[in-house]
Amino acid sequence: MSAAAPPSPRGDDPADEVDRIVAAWARERPDLDVAPLAVLSRVTRLSRHLDLARRQAFARHGLEPWEFDVLSALRRAGAPYRMSPGALLTQTLVTSGTMTNRIDRLASRALVERLPSPEDRRGVLVRLTDDGRARVDAAMSTLLEVEAGLLAGLPDADRERLADLLRTLVAPFDTP
Repeated sequence: MSAAAPPSPRGDDPADEVDRIVAAWARERPDLDVAPLAVLSRVTRLSRHLDLARRQAFARHGLEPWEFDVLSALRRAGAPYRMSPGALLTQTLVTSGTMTNRIDRLASRALVERLPSPEDRRGVLVRLTDDGRARVDAAMSTLLEVEAGLLAGLPDADRERLADLLRTLVAPFDTP
């Protein structure tokens, strides 16, 4: 038999699983401040739902999440949609070996191509092909539809406030 759900801290919304987890830890370890769980456990759960939704959105266009990451970095660069592998590393936060493998795999699917760098005879640039651009554009449209659906329950003002709060929380991790 399951325990009764604790009342919501806000009093108006039903308690969720995180409320139950926080209450159980508070009961079992009253010596600990379990307040961070109320926020970060929800972020973790949301991340899992978002990851699944994104994977499904990208799959509709024959892309893996990592493929979308590389293609979208090239697309965001603007015409002529090309970057050095080093610049792609900075955009996607992977190692050079991983990036080389990713470029190889995308090139084998004709979604990107390698071009000689005009500034450095030994260097290369990675360019988005027309097919790569069409795929990333279609995947981006689908992604935005999916993500708008995930946020549909929040009024615009709450979305803006949540974005501001998350920016404040994430910003220290994004500074070099």
